Amino acid sequence: MSVSYWLGVDTGGTFTDFVLLGDGEPRIHKVLSTPTAPEQAILQGIGELGLDDAMAAGQLAIVHGTTVATNAALEGKGVHTVLVTNQGLEDILRIGRQNRAELYNLTPTQPPSVLETLPVAGTSCRLDAQGQEVTPLSEASLSQLVEEVLAHQPQSVALCLLFSYLNPAHEQRIREALEVTGLPVSASHTILPTRGEYERGIATWLNAWLAPKVANYLQRLQQATSPAPLAIMQSHGGTIASEQAADLAVNLLLSGPAGGLAAAKRLGEQLQQPQLMTFDMGGTSTDVALLDGDLRLTQQGHIGPYPVAVPMVDMHTIGAGGGSLAYVDDAGLLHVGPHSAGADPGPACYGRGGDRVTVTDANVVLGRLQPDFALGGSLTLDVASAKNAMQQLATQLGLGMEETAEGVLALANEHMTQALRVISIQKGFDPADFALLSFGGAGGLHVCALADNLGMQRAIVPRRAGVLSAEGLVYAPRKREHLQALPEASDDTTLQSLTALQQQGSEELIQEGVPERDIQHQVFVDMCYQGQSSVLQIPWQSAAAEREKRFHAAHEQRFGHRLALPVQQVNIRVQSLATTYPPPQPPLPARTGQANRQAQLPGVDPLVTVYDRETLGAGQTLHGPALISEAVGTTWLAQGWQASVDQSGHLLLDRSDA
Repeated sequence: MSVSYWLGVDTGGTFTDFVLLGDGEPRIHKVLSTPTAPEQAILQGIGELGLDDAMAAGQLAIVHGTTVATNAALEGKGVHTVLVTNQGLEDILRIGRQNRAELYNLTPTQPPSVLETLPVAGTSCRLDAQGQEVTPLSEASLSQLVEEVLAHQPQSVALCLLFSYLNPAHEQRIREALEVTGLPVSASHTILPTRGEYERGIATWLNAWLAPKVANYLQRLQQATSPAPLAIMQSHGGTIASEQAADLAVNLLLSGPAGGLAAAKRLGEQLQQPQLMTFDMGGTSTDVALLDGDLRLTQQGHIGPYPVAVPMVDMHTIGAGGGSLAYVDDAGLLHVGPHSAGADPGPACYGRGGDRVTVTDANVVLGRLQPDFALGGSLTLDVASAKNAMQQLATQLGLGMEETAEGVLALANEHMTQALRVISIQKGFDPADFALLSFGGAGGLHVCALADNLGMQRAIVPRRAGVLSAEGLVYAPRKREHLQALPEASDDTTLQSLTALQQQGSEELIQEGVPERDIQHQVFVDMCYQGQSSVLQIPWQSAAAEREKRFHAAHEQRFGHRLALPVQQVNIRVQSLATTYPPPQPPLPARTGQANRQAQLPGVDPLVTVYDRETLGAGQTLHGPALISEAVGTTWLAQGWQASVDQSGHLLLDRSDA
């Protein structure tokens, strides 16, 4: 069997997006998501694209960005899990780091957490800080531990012992004894082999808590799509075969959003624009990130209240999307988000029974979504329902309908602007040095306003922006990331660890069918000042002095200063990856798109020119105010902005008065 078609599938809160490559011009498609059984929407889309025969013949390769792990974590719907740890440390996950969300609240109220009722079993074995055995693991204590775990009737086990990242022998014996009983076991020395017992414990528990749910979903999807090869996007921006992904749920928490950043990296290389701030606005949420030549990864991410120390793209997410609900509180103040209308009933303008105002409805009322524009490629706008819902909100505020709609958009834009400040200004970057890359179904309607708020002069709305995350999945490399702690390591032991990690990454990719000649390795070192716990990731240099020099510079760029303290190596990380090569896309045909018409929009003095994006040709320049519509999104080109069309059909925006 040979693959002829590549399909990227991105499951979102409102829509499931499809991008098909393999036969000339890419094909795009959207269907409403089915949150209770996400595979149903995927199979529906495959059928509507006419790919059933290709899938059955194994000619279709599927790359999927999934939200199953994310949703289960946020909703607290993992499986019944037991934590196994050292005696005396049973409460470590409940205690955490004692960080307070409200610094000056003397009587804070802790939100309810599933960790409060987490059953814990303690074992008497112990290692010291060098990984040497202090108390052995006897057969009697091992048998007693297994009985204690089984008494809780768990569906999964999280195993996290002190210093197991230095010596995994005890964890390996306990895991083997528990797996004999048929229980799935997540061991910390394989999930996150580094210091920090709380972060390592949370990552291991999250994996154990979510893995059975993820495995069950992936098994259903794999059976339904077999024999087509199925790969899953991981949080660090690389894919993994679905068979291997089932046991690594904690690595899938940003599976979907990572696809957009993979596409952004590729686009930045094509446009020779390595400095990008990405803005992915969907129906339920908005994801923002910063690219400075490559994807920025973090080990300090969060999913809900839980720290996630496994590598993931450095991204900030807020509850502001096209479906975000607007409401008036008891004090008469207008709010937008974080709650969403979701896929059913959705915004009022969907005509599916929704009667509450959303950001999408505000764009309809202000004419930025015209009656002949289609949402998601097929949904027809119900303008009357959007106006009725907006009028009810306006009455509560004592304002006019259009004025209320402008307020809804202004609030939504401010929420998203603040999110962009978090990943730029708060981390030492000036937004003016970057271009704002907008994608997602709703992003193009807000891109000019956000760029204006941040003082940015350039923006990009890529072709097929509404499904860019799905397209990025297809181009993402196959990838593994492995790390090894380096306690007081010499250069010799560091090099030994480096070689071992490279070999491990190569073996896993070869097992997935990647030729060894196609595998590349990127090496990084986690470093910090001695006595500190916060690390920075530095590209590997063979000379220790050069590594320290780069660390000092990175620390000054991130925190604004450097210290006269010794520098310590904490971990060595190896990214093993193999680039994928789907078929190239044809260039944009030579043509000059003419305006469809001109429209009068509320609050906009000059007439607004309306274009069909599919008719635009390379080299064409458009001037705002203008609306540029396409099947999976609309771009609002505000007054004072202009857009040029490049050879691939991307819209390159800049301030015309700059």
